[in-house]
Amino acid sequence: MLVNFLKTSVAGAALAFATPAFAVDLEFYFPVAVGGAAADTIEALTAEYAAAHPELNIEAIYAGSYTDASTKAVTAARGGNAPQLSVLLSTEMFTLIDEDLIEPFDLHLTEAEKSEWIDGFFPAFMQNSQTGGHTWGIPFQRSTPIMYWNKEAFAEAGLEPDVAPANWDELLTAATALTQKDDAGNVTQWGLRIPSAGFPYWLFQGLSTPAGAILANADGNETNFDDPKVVRALEFLVDLSKEHGVMAEGSIDWGATPKAFFEGESAIIWTSTGNLTNIRTNAPFEFGVGFLPADERFGAPTGGGNFYLFKDSTEEQKEAAVDFVQWISAPEQAAKWSIATGYVAPRADAWETEAMTAYAEEVPAALITRDHLEHAVAELSTYENARVTSFLNDALSAAIAGEKSAEEALKEAQAQAEAVLSAYR
Repeated sequence: MLVNFLKTSVAGAALAFATPAFAVDLEFYFPVAVGGAAADTIEALTAEYAAAHPELNIEAIYAGSYTDASTKAVTAARGGNAPQLSVLLSTEMFTLIDEDLIEPFDLHLTEAEKSEWIDGFFPAFMQNSQTGGHTWGIPFQRSTPIMYWNKEAFAEAGLEPDVAPANWDELLTAATALTQKDDAGNVTQWGLRIPSAGFPYWLFQGLSTPAGAILANADGNETNFDDPKVVRALEFLVDLSKEHGVMAEGSIDWGATPKAFFEGESAIIWTSTGNLTNIRTNAPFEFGVGFLPADERFGAPTGGGNFYLFKDSTEEQKEAAVDFVQWISAPEQAAKWSIATGYVAPRADAWETEAMTAYAEEVPAALITRDHLEHAVAELSTYENARVTSFLNDALSAAIAGEKSAEEALKEAQAQAEAVLSAYR
């Protein structure tokens, strides 16, 4: 597609004007601080693509956290200096559409490419990538929350170390057995750790989804925060600390969760599939990986980032950007990315590559992260997503702190969300 066009154009220019071949400049914002496996792998992949496409200048710009990357990309776009691509949270889709900053990838694809490329991604990831009959995001840095457990702690507590708690009752039973106290009554090991600060709504969806609730509709303009099933899920979360004493009370930090696991502070944790490589590298004990426990069903939200195509670019840049995203999301590259970082390779064909097959044999837990997608739902995403999500986060915080009942907090959050979203219906 683009490469042939460029070769033809360059050859023609050289014959007619004897001038050097022109280049297409591409840059994309990538949500990671400088350094680490993610940055190193992106740099290596970008360099590999650039070596095969000397007519392109392509640069990955490390933009910090997802919030930082989003702020920088949106600010640049509003100022008329947008990057051609950005990896931003999949939940940004409705906001970026509403601000008229991005355009669908499928506008630049043939019907065959739509079928062969777009249809190859896991359907669960496409729930936060498509709307209105178009594909606005391409899954890349994607994940779900998942459960990790300390097998040594299980064995010491008289639990079967190779068997994960399959439902809420089994989770509570295991967490009770795993919670340890010293002679003074101080907890030395918590049975369970579900973060409630950082991405509270996301981990909470690991409870509301199994409870049978969907927090928002597919059009991003209506929420169900006060659904009795959502209330039940929040009551269960609060009771883990206040009634059952198997989890620390108050706000539980997201970022410190892997460290709490490594150091034996918590025997079961919920965190991202994207932490698999980190935990494999640093856990000083054997650990298990399993689905989040079921209630009415198994289930969890998807998460992580998509590639987005910004409108404020030349047609040549857009075509080059789409070609790059097609390449970096192809099976071999997707496998490299997943193996290096622990994020879930977002296409089924990536799991059929020689590299991924060997990795799955060495790390069977990787297959759990993939198979979890069969039960996954869209991460909470709406128009004015930051505001609407903050209403739910505030409700979770108020209930966890004991300031309001779960029902009262969620009814208030639903009223706030309705006041915002009714305009989009």
